[in-house]
Amino acid sequence: MSAPEQRSVQASNVNLVDAGPEDAGEFEGDENTERGNWGSQVDFILSCVGYAVGLGNVWRFPYLCYRNGGGAFLIPYVIMLAFAGLPIFLLELSFGQYSSSGPIRCWNAIPMMRGVGIGMMLVSFYVGISYNCIITYAIYYMFASLTKTLPWIGCGNDWNTALCSNIADDCFATGGIMNDSNVCVQIANLTSTERDYYNVSLPADISQYTDPFEGVRVRPSEEYWYRQVLQRSDNITETGHIVWQLALCLLFAWILIFCCLFKGIKSSGKVVYFTATFPYVVLLILLIRGVTLPGYYEGIKFFITPKWETLSEPQVWLDAAVQIFYSLSASWGGLITLASYNRFHNNCYRDALIVANLNCCTSVFAGFVIFSILGFMAHEIGKDVGEVVDQGFGLAFIVYPEAVARLPVSPLWSFLFFFMLITLGMDSQMTILETVCTAIVDEFPAKYKKHKTLVLLALCFVGYLLGLTCVTQAGFYWVDLIDSYAASFSLLLYGLSECISIGWIYGVKRFLNDIRTMIGPGYVDFPLFMWWPLNWCAITPGILCFVLMFNFINWNEPHVGTQAVWASAIGWMIIISAIMWIPIIWVYEFVRAEGDVFDRWKKMSTPVESWGPALQKHRQEAWQMHKKGRTTMGGKLELPKKGKEPAVQYKKGGEPTTLSNPAYMEDKL
Repeated sequence: MSAPEQRSVQASNVNLVDAGPEDAGEFEGDENTERGNWGSQVDFILSCVGYAVGLGNVWRFPYLCYRNGGGAFLIPYVIMLAFAGLPIFLLELSFGQYSSSGPIRCWNAIPMMRGVGIGMMLVSFYVGISYNCIITYAIYYMFASLTKTLPWIGCGNDWNTALCSNIADDCFATGGIMNDSNVCVQIANLTSTERDYYNVSLPADISQYTDPFEGVRVRPSEEYWYRQVLQRSDNITETGHIVWQLALCLLFAWILIFCCLFKGIKSSGKVVYFTATFPYVVLLILLIRGVTLPGYYEGIKFFITPKWETLSEPQVWLDAAVQIFYSLSASWGGLITLASYNRFHNNCYRDALIVANLNCCTSVFAGFVIFSILGFMAHEIGKDVGEVVDQGFGLAFIVYPEAVARLPVSPLWSFLFFFMLITLGMDSQMTILETVCTAIVDEFPAKYKKHKTLVLLALCFVGYLLGLTCVTQAGFYWVDLIDSYAASFSLLLYGLSECISIGWIYGVKRFLNDIRTMIGPGYVDFPLFMWWPLNWCAITPGILCFVLMFNFINWNEPHVGTQAVWASAIGWMIIISAIMWIPIIWVYEFVRAEGDVFDRWKKMSTPVESWGPALQKHRQEAWQMHKKGRTTMGGKLELPKKGKEPAVQYKKGGEPTTLSNPAYMEDKL
């Protein structure tokens, strides 16, 4: 130990005082009284589950599985989970828990990479605007389900057109056909020449008949979605008016989010007991109902039947990597934020394995639920399952509403489905907003720590005002634009930056000692644990580079209508605004450092003095663990005291005698 370090330890022997029974591991309340902690371990796990398990698990994974070889898609999906998803998931939980900091402050470990944290915060804010609009749609449908007859049934409403498909179906049911003028005429009233022209015969044989407008018929549920709910214009340039019903639902959504978060993790940690578990109850109910319907087997068979030949297609592996990456919500900053409120010795390794695997199992489970209902729908209308399958908005707000409309007591099933979508979205939205709020408060604690609720209120207010753009008649295009650009290249670049920064600049050996300090050497010293540093340093960055390049090469602009070059320009501005902070911070840190090039690089890549655990007693544990592991903690051993804090007693010579968990430390040291 160098002379300055010895003096630091000696100084700490004098300044630190006994903090009482907390040192014996008898915590009552928060371990970190200044920042706060989760009320219980279950709060954290459910919050992570709610954040990771979102709308994509229900409306995207089943479609990807069907499109990419059915059951065979699970092979690349599980492989990408092991090589890309889980490594970053564990990295972020460990990083946030060790530093007890949000997505910006945690980069005190590597000051030059703070731009990654700023980008994460901005992406979360952008996506939070569009994500709450999706929750808005679900709220609209939930309230619309509170009726005896679902409004998207039939073609006799003001929003329906002459091309509504049920008009033709009703005509066929009464012994008629649709002529070239889209008018229903009875076969009995046709002349023989007309019957020959339309390939029909008496008394009512239409087996050879083809509807002249079959290719342009629109489902009633589709017309309801586009013409009544969205009142969608032809393109993004035609803004139109604000749809007041959606504006009210959007206001309700933001108020709901604020009420869940106004006490921070103390309130959201209790809300997730319902919002994270209720979707599983509804999915189970829907599955039980689905497998009692005719045609369910064909739907499930369509979902899981493996097509092994698809495994040779690069696109299948790319879809698996992208889906697992986005499904786990990696590189958004949310996982770092959630973990930052953990107790220091929480077993984040166990939590990462539980949440990540539960997330993937949920995707598969949701696939069975969705395809059992789609199988029934295909059976009802006499089509192949592949003809009714859709993804995203099409599945959630067109296909599935049409399917539940064919069930007995359809308003009940519709209400349950959309209420489930709301709870799925709320979990993710709460963490998205908490990420932004925590990043701001952590970065400016003197100004905002005591006014976090006001910061949250301001974010909700600004989010609502910006979200009004998304509830205009062109709002659907804006939601698609933000979703396509904000969460595309940026997240992959952040994940790549995390792996390279932690694995190579901060040092994977140092990071392993950080984890060893938190969860003990029993896990980290186990030979199979080396799987994680191998991925952080080599395999995961390689996969992310491949996905990033493939995505860039095959990039398709989202459809926002014609004559909207400016809209694409706004999309690219969103991307640039999210990633430009990485080089900006590089330049800033290099310029403000002193010395030659080597000295400046060392300064910008070396942890700041305050880096390390938030509490002094944990800093002492980390200091000793790094010393034993032949690395350095990075920051100083002792921080300036800020009020009463659980601390450590020392005897002469600088060795700890009373720590937060003496038996635990005795085993480690």
